[in-house]
Order: sequence, then C-alpha cells, then structure tokens
Amino acid sequence: MPLPELQPIKAFLSAFARRQAARTIDLPGGFAVLDDAFAHSHANNQVVIDGPAAPETLPGIADEALVHLPFRRISFLDDETGRACAEPLIRAGYTHSVQLVMAHTGPVPGGSHVEAVDLDAIRAPLTRRWRGFLPDADDTVVRHLVDRRETRRRGADAVHFIAARTDEGEVASWADLYLDPATGIAQIEDLMTSETHLGRGHADAVLATALRMATDADCGTRFLIADADDWPRHWYERRGFSSIGQSHRFERG
Repeated sequence: MPLPELQPIKAFLSAFARRQAARTIDLPGGFAVLDDAFAHSHANNQVVIDGPAAPETLPGIADEALVHLPFRRISFLDDETGRACAEPLIRAGYTHSVQLVMAHTGPVPGGSHVEAVDLDAIRAPLTRRWRGFLPDADDTVVRHLVDRRETRRRGADAVHFIAARTDEGEVASWADLYLDPATGIAQIEDLMTSETHLGRGHADAVLATALRMATDADCGTRFLIADADDWPRHWYERRGFSSIGQSHRFERG
C-alpha cells in the first residue's frame, strides 16, 4: 500500500510542473508543459501523467503534444501507472528510468553557514558543471539548462536557491528548496557541488540548511527525487533519507 505521504507529494509535483510552465495543455491522463524560451530543456517541455492513462495511446499523445520538438519525455508520477505503460513506450523507442521519492526520516541537523542567493551567484559554477556533464552540447543548450532554473520560482509558494561558499567566497555547492507551508511539504532539488570542491563537506552544509529551513517553515514532509540506479541515492540514505515510492521517466530522441 502507498505510504500516506506519497499522495500529497504527487499532488505537489503535479502542481509545481503546472505552475512552472509557460503554458500547459490538458491531455488524457495528465498534461503537457511547454516553454519555448527553453526549448532544449526536457524538464520544461514534456508530458506529465498524473492520473489513469491508456498505455497504447501514450506514444501518439506525446507525439501530438510535443510535435514541434526533436525529443520526447513522458514523466509518470504514479509508480503503478508508469510500470503499466512501460511496455508500449519501450516498443515505441523510449528509454526507461526509475526515480525514487526519498523522504527525510532522520533527525534534522542544525543549519550551517549557507546563504540564499540569486541565479547570478551560481551561474558560473552551474555552467561549468553542465559543460562537464554534456561536453558536446553547444552554448545554447547549456544556457537553457542554466537559465531555466529561474522559471522554478513560479513553481511553489516559496522557492530558494541556497549555496555554500569557500573561505575565499567562491560558491562551492548549491541546491533548490521549494516550500509549501500550507500543506507542510518541502522539496530539495538539484543539489550540486563544483568539481574542484568535492569531498569537503559543502554539500552536507547545503543539505543541512535546506532541511533546517524546511523544518522552520513547518514542513514536516521533506523529500527529494533521486535516480534509482545512481550513487547519490546511497549518499542521501546515509543522511537520513529513505525511499517511500517511485516515479518513472521515458525519453526518446
């Protein structure tokens, strides 16, 4: 049986996607989010399934909604629906990945010396990080992946970019924090550290501050999304997070 936290988390993720989008299109089983200003960003241009869906119809629905784009992404917020739709999407040429919904169940650490910043403060290290992830991407793609972060300010009632600096003042690690005090939900997203500052505790400082800020905002449900097959999930587990559910992502092109 799904844990009681999952349904409000799924509702939060669905609302965040709609609020962040430049425009939306309602579809059977969900909706499409679109933003022409960030046409290279899959997260800003995708189909989100948050309700019952007919598996065989989804490839055609996505093609129609995203017809102007060279790629396709379909995200399922419900584990059972995502698993039920996997076979026809894989037959249609999609790759499948599983994301874990991880809730913080450990003690809340004390906040560290971490500050709220604007996008300009993290633009340079974030750009370098994306160039490391995507060495063959052109400048426009990287710019879209960096600048799209600003659209996230629309997604929740309170959105903070938080960063830890070195003693010399350089931004070393950063993350997003989305707060919805009305429902008591907080999401931590895109925790990153500059390659030159890895292993020095900066990410721990950012995570601790995010958890403390969420608690101070009366958000008792604190969660993040982690790739099921990647190492960060284990890093988060050692810091008091545990998996409470799964979502699914299918991509092509």
